Order: sequence, then C-alpha cells, then structure tokens
Amino acid sequence: MIKLTDEELHRQALVIDTHADTLQLVLDEKLDLAEGSDKLEIDLPKAAVGGLKALFFSIWVDPKLYSGQKAVDRAFGLIGALKTQAERHPDSIEIATTATGIERAVKSGKLAALMGVEGGHALNGNIENLYRLHNEGARYLTITWSNTNELGDSSGDLKSPSIKHHGGLTEMGRRVVSEMNRIGMIVDISHVSDQTFNDVLGITTKPVIASHSCARALCDHPRNLTDDMLTSVARNRGVVCINFYPLFLDNGFRKQKDEVDTSLKEEYRAIDEHSPDDPIRASSEKDRLQRKFLAKTESISYERIVDHIEYVIKIAGEDHVGLGSDFDGIPATPRGMRSVADLPKLTKELRHRGHRDETIRKILGGNVMRVCREVISE
Repeated sequence: MIKLTDEELHRQALVIDTHADTLQLVLDEKLDLAEGSDKLEIDLPKAAVGGLKALFFSIWVDPKLYSGQKAVDRAFGLIGALKTQAERHPDSIEIATTATGIERAVKSGKLAALMGVEGGHALNGNIENLYRLHNEGARYLTITWSNTNELGDSSGDLKSPSIKHHGGLTEMGRRVVSEMNRIGMIVDISHVSDQTFNDVLGITTKPVIASHSCARALCDHPRNLTDDMLTSVARNRGVVCINFYPLFLDNGFRKQKDEVDTSLKEEYRAIDEHSPDDPIRASSEKDRLQRKFLAKTESISYERIVDHIEYVIKIAGEDHVGLGSDFDGIPATPRGMRSVADLPKLTKELRHRGHRDETIRKILGGNVMRVCREVISE
C-alpha cells in the first residue's frame, strides 16, 4: 500500500469546522465569501487552500446590541446573509441541513454550509422560534452564549452578582433539549455552566457537541471542559471540537490579553463617545483595535491545538474530538494558524506525533459527521 503524503491525507479527509463567526462580518461589512478578504479568516479561497469541506456558520446575536424581538430578527438576518451567498455562488456553496446534504455538497466540490445558533437568547423566551430557526436550516443550538438566558446558566457570568442564575438548566431549557432531540437538531454545550452541562447530559437522548471548547486541565478557563465532562461527552457518543482561541488554549495568554485591554481603555471609551448612536460600528472598531494590538503579543503556537486534541483523546477517546476553530469570532489566533488556509498544518503535526491516518480522519471531521448522521439524518 502506497502511503499518502500529509497533503494527500488532508485533501482526502472530510474536514469539518463546527464553529465560525464569519457571517457577522459578511452581513455588517457587506463582504462576499467568494472574493477573499483580509478581514476574513474564512472565505472561499482560503477554505479551498485549507481543504475545508463543511462549515457550521454561527448564527450569533450579540446580547449587548440586540434584545427581545430585535435579537430574533438579527438571527434571521444572519441566516439570510448565508442564503444570499449560496444564491450568488451556487457552484461553490451549498446549504446543507442533513448528513446526506453534507455528502452531496462535498461530492460536487462545494463547501457544505450549515448553521448553528450560538445562544438560546436568540429564541427570546419563545420555543416557537426554535422551530422557526430549524425550518430555516439551523441544525444546532448552543444552550447559552457567555450570558445566562431563559434556557440555563452560562459559564461566562456565574461570578456576576447582578445576574439572576437558575442553578443549571431551566424547565424551558429542558423542553428545548427534548424538542431538539425530537426534531433533529444538535445540542451544543459550549459556553454553558458546569451544572447546565450536567443537566443537559442527564436528559438528552442524542449525542451532543461542544462546538468550540477546549480541555480545562490544559487551560483553566470556565469555558473549557473538565475531565469528568470529557468523559460524559464520550459516554453520550458526542464530540468536543477544539477552539483555536489562545485564551482557551493556554493559561499564559490571559495575562497578555488583560494587559492589552487595560492599555486600550481610553481608546475604547473614545470610540464609544464618537459613535453614540451606532453601537454596531463602535463594537466593530473596538474589535479591530484589540485584534491589532493582540497580534503584537507573543502568541502561542498552533501546536497547542494538537496538545488539546491529544488530551481529549487521552480522556475521552479518539472518537470524541473534532475542530471548532471560532475563526472570525476571536481577537487572536495561534502563531502559524492565521486562517482556515493553515488547517493542513494540523494534519502534518498529528502525523508527526505518530497518529494513525484513520484517527486523523476522525479528528478532522469523521467524528462530527458521525453525530450528524445520528442527529440530522434524513
């Protein structure tokens, strides 16, 4: 048998990324995925270079900018932005809502575009909006983002005394999980509090994903999963998809980020004062400024992503790990992993560390595809 090169193995694998915030920029900056842009870490040209076959585009609504019905409208606006891209570029993008749809798009040489709603606050407390989002093509829902909502507690605000917490998953959250199991929608447990995680895993009948999370043993951040949580995901037949944000990969990056944010406080305040009636623009400008300064810090290497992959394999097994980059939604990326075009480096590094080709195929997308076949099959 002729051994494949690293590049051949990567090209032949079904590479799936379970989380990217690209649509925010496409909609707000009026960008086109086919044109390629320095503002985007994922676009069609870069995806082709990186061998990306399928992507879950995040339908994320910033709770600081949108609330109530406006949050719901924003979610559907993002869905509309993806559909517009698919209509403009029918030879390059195909929206997929089932495992079969993913396979069909990939076979025809197109990027299989899926959608995941990041944060139950986008439902605005109304389960009918879950059905509406599902009907429009959304195929996972992250129970919470960094904010506690009507479905359950988030890991992002547990220490805030001004936030009313539920003690885990709420009754509405339990109903939403059950309905997602019934209608064919993947439950995503990234961002949730530990108790919300335990509650979800206690009632779901289908495999879950952590669409963009890392291992807490390697980076002590509440967004990451403990060993017990990793074991629970394995028992559930789910998949933990590793986030590329250095803040969740390595403890040392937190100090660097805190220093940057402290140094930019006055600039942030000036931006807010300059755009008092345009919070979306102000948020975008602050994000660009933060990215510019974080790029000057001594970031960690992309090899740290592989450290987390290997740790999840050690605790949960090789059938329960995948990739969830969080590209276009994070203010910094690891050194050597500037965009989706750099994904082949992960295959090369995994091979260098002695992992079997079959294991690498599972990591790159095979494990996520297994969950899709079980949860969003025809």
